[in-house]
Amino acid sequence: MSRTNNIWAVVPAAGVGKRMQADRPKQYLALAGTTVIEQTLSRLLESEAFTAVAVAISREDPYWPELKISGHPQVITAPGGKERADSVLSALKALQERAAEEDWVLVHDAARPCLTSGDIHHLIDTLQEDDIGGILALSSHDTLKRVDAGTISATIDRSHVWRALTPQMFRYGMLRDALQEAEGNAAVTDESSALEMQGYRPKIVEGRPDNIKITRPEDLALAQFYMEQQ
Repeated sequence: MSRTNNIWAVVPAAGVGKRMQADRPKQYLALAGTTVIEQTLSRLLESEAFTAVAVAISREDPYWPELKISGHPQVITAPGGKERADSVLSALKALQERAAEEDWVLVHDAARPCLTSGDIHHLIDTLQEDDIGGILALSSHDTLKRVDAGTISATIDRSHVWRALTPQMFRYGMLRDALQEAEGNAAVTDESSALEMQGYRPKIVEGRPDNIKITRPEDLALAQFYMEQQ
């Protein structure tokens, strides 16, 4: 499929990852000979899908400048924000002199190092002609329960529930405007939710189950296993 617009990647990486209980943010933990964020960025760059990758980094971050990949010619560093949405918006602003309103932006978690080039291109090819965009996601195979005060109040129909993954792919101008409009809203936990608040209905594109997010210490070993299998 022809791709007439530039495609940009945005990686919010200003979080501290408290649940990892480590001495540094989780994106800087060791994984397969480098760090989590280096693995993630390498996957994005090796896909050859992007004009550039904008990475939002905390202003007090001492680790990022030490990484060789921070000086990659396709990597742009932007100041991170307090929340994820703030970091994404900051990265978008760092692209404003280069990105057109109709260009595509793929936002990807720094702590998802197992993303495959196949999933990147599958998402882009599926949504390239769409008016809005959409996200990689997984259908739920588990029985889902609604819980109130520690007790089950209902069983949820899992056929209507998907687990949101990243990348999430939207038009540059549309995503920027939605995030600006939703600034400070705690309900914005991903890019899609900001678009949904504007009345848009993003598409779902089924992704691979090994595109895991490193959140807890045991996830590092699982990510290493998946990377070896890939």
